[in-house]
Amino acid sequence: MVGLLFGCASRPKNVLLPVADTSPSSSKVEMLVTTTRARSANPAEMYTGERGLAPSFADVTVSIPPASVRKVGEVAWPKKLPSNPATDFAVVKAEELTRDGAKEWLSASVRKSPDHSVLVFIHGFNNRFEDSLYRFAQIAKDTGTDSAPILVTWPSRGSTLAYGYDRESTNYTRNALELLFQYLAHDPEVKEVSILAHSMGNWLALESLRQMAIRNGGLPAKFKNVMLAAPDVDVDVFRTQIADMGKQRPQFTLFVSQDDRALKVSRRVWGNIPRLGSIDPQQAPYKEELASNNVVVIDLTKVKSGDSLNHGKFASSPQIVQLIGARMAAGQALTDSRVGLGDTIVQATTGAAAAAGSAAGLVISAPVAMVDQNTRENYGNEVESLTGSPSSQANKGCATSTKGCKKVMTQRGQGGSEAY
Repeated sequence: MVGLLFGCASRPKNVLLPVADTSPSSSKVEMLVTTTRARSANPAEMYTGERGLAPSFADVTVSIPPASVRKVGEVAWPKKLPSNPATDFAVVKAEELTRDGAKEWLSASVRKSPDHSVLVFIHGFNNRFEDSLYRFAQIAKDTGTDSAPILVTWPSRGSTLAYGYDRESTNYTRNALELLFQYLAHDPEVKEVSILAHSMGNWLALESLRQMAIRNGGLPAKFKNVMLAAPDVDVDVFRTQIADMGKQRPQFTLFVSQDDRALKVSRRVWGNIPRLGSIDPQQAPYKEELASNNVVVIDLTKVKSGDSLNHGKFASSPQIVQLIGARMAAGQALTDSRVGLGDTIVQATTGAAAAAGSAAGLVISAPVAMVDQNTRENYGNEVESLTGSPSSQANKGCATSTKGCKKVMTQRGQGGSEAY
C-alpha cells in the first residue's frame, strides 16, 4: 500500500500543454473530445472537474511512445515536464472546436475509417481530464481500432471524497450524451457505433441509451457493441435499464471481476447491493438473466494485471485490450466467451505484468492509503468544504504518511463529517 501511495507521488500535474512532435517513431491518436466539464483558464489543464454550462468540444492528438519504451496496457506518464514524446504520452495538438467544427471533425474522421465506424469511450469515477484523455489514447492505440475515437468526459473532481459529486455529474451529463448518440444515429456517414464505458461511466452510458430508446421507441441498428467494463451499477437497476431499451438493442458485453476491490467498497456505499461489475456470472439469478438478455460475459477474475485494485483489467491487460480490438476490427461482437474467459485467454494473461498507468485514475473508491498525490492534495480541500475548517493540517498529514491520512480521517469522522 505504501509503495503504491508514494509510487504515484512523483507524477506531475498540468501535463496537457502541447509540445513539439519530435519523435517520428511515436504513434499518434487524434480524438474528438466532447465534455460537460468547465473549461480551465490553464491550457496545461484544459478542463477542470467543475460543470460547464454547455457541452464543449476539442480536437486533441496524443503522441504515444514506441513499443520499445512502453508495454501494451500501460499509460506512460511523464516523470517531468515538458513531456518527451519519445518516452512519454504527450499532447502534440489541442484545439477547441465549435459544435459545427466538431461535426466537421467527425465527418472527416469517419470517412477515413474503413467501415465508417466510431468508438465512444466514457470514463469512470475519480478521473481528472488528463486521466481520461491518456487512458482512451492508450485504449485506442492498443486495440488497434480504425474507428473514429470520441472521448466523452464528464465533470469528475478526481478525488475519492467526491463520489457523490461525481455521481450527480453523470446525471448532469445524460442529456448531452443522448444528444451525441442521437446525432450519431442520424448521421448517414456513420455506419457503426461501438461504446466502451468504465466504472461509473457505465451508469451514464446505460441511462443515456435507456433515455434514447424510450424517446425513439428503440435503439438504432448501427449501435453494434456496448462494452460494460467493471460497471459500478446496481444489478437491480441494470435489470430495469436493459428492459426499458426494448428488444432491439446492441450486443452487450459485460466485463466482470469478482476480485474488484473498488467495487467492493462501492457495494458498501450503496447499501450492500451487488455491483454489476463484480457479480459471479455463473450463479443464479445472474446466469439465467444475462443469458435471456443475450448479454455476453467475460469474466476477468483469474486474469492478472498491474492494477492493484483489479478495477481496470479491461484496459491494462495486454491480451484483453487486444481481444477487444481484434473483435471490433473484424466487425464482430465480443463472443469469446462466457468464460472463465476460456482457458486460452486465462493462460495467456496469467502473470502478465501490465502497468495500469494511474491507479487513482481508475478507482471507484478506496482507503486513503491507496490514493494518488492529486487525491491526497484534494483531501484537504474536500475536508474544508465539508467542515468549514482549514485544510492545511489534513494535507500535511496525508502528504507525510498513510498513518497521518488515517488519523485525519478518523478525527473528521468522529466530528460527523466523514465522506461515506
